[in-house]
Order: sequence, then structure tokens, then C-alpha cells
Amino acid sequence: MSNNDEFNTLNVSTLSKTWIMDIDGTIVKHNGYKIDGKDTLLSGAKEFFQNLSDEDNIIFVTSRSEKYKEVTEEFLDSQGIRFNQIIYDVPYGERILINDKKPSGLLTAHAINTLRDKFCETKFIVNRDL
Repeated sequence: MSNNDEFNTLNVSTLSKTWIMDIDGTIVKHNGYKIDGKDTLLSGAKEFFQNLSDEDNIIFVTSRSEKYKEVTEEFLDSQGIRFNQIIYDVPYGERILINDKKPSGLLTAHAINTLRDKFCETKFIVNRDL
């Protein structure tokens, strides 16, 4: 079983991963850049990103207007949050990820919904059997 909600863990393979994440309310305070005039990183976010493999790909998707591109990327850089791409101006509605599973049965798509302004509490466990 790849997802165990009771223990808030997700078993993942040893393969390099693509992380697709929202920004506001997920890694930084929701709309802090508008409300406070600056972003504030959520507790646990920095450590999470520091522990990702250099081979992993990090893509942020955000409803932020591209006019906030410079300030957003400067903030992430200043906090040591590595990313490969940011997609701006995405709709406010659901984000749906569709991917095929490997012939071995390895599920190659997962979705985690977190509480707003609370960094993801899911523990990702590398399972060498996947």
C-alpha cells in the first residue's frame, strides 16, 4: 500500500521525483505578500526542501500574477528554496495530476491536500522495494 493516512506517511521509490507544489498557504503564509507586504516561509518548509535530492525536479504552480515573479523568486532564493520552474497565473480551482503507473505497479502520481498555512506533515518514506 503506497499511502497510509493513519500514520500520515507515503511510501516512495528510490527514483528521482518531480515535486509539484502550490506556493501560497502551502510553503508560505497564504497571501502574506499582499497582506504583510512580504512572504513568510511556513515552519518545516525550509528543512523539507533541504532534504530533497539534487536530482529531484521542483515545480511550483501559483495563482499569483506573473507581475510578482521577481519578488517571489527573490524570496525563494533568499530562503534557499530551490526550484526548477514556477508557473504563474494558474486558475484558483482544483489542480489535477494525471500520470500512468509503471508496469511494475509503481504509482507515479500522488496528491496531498494540506491545511492552509500549515506545511505538509506527510512523511515520505523511501521504500527500496518499489
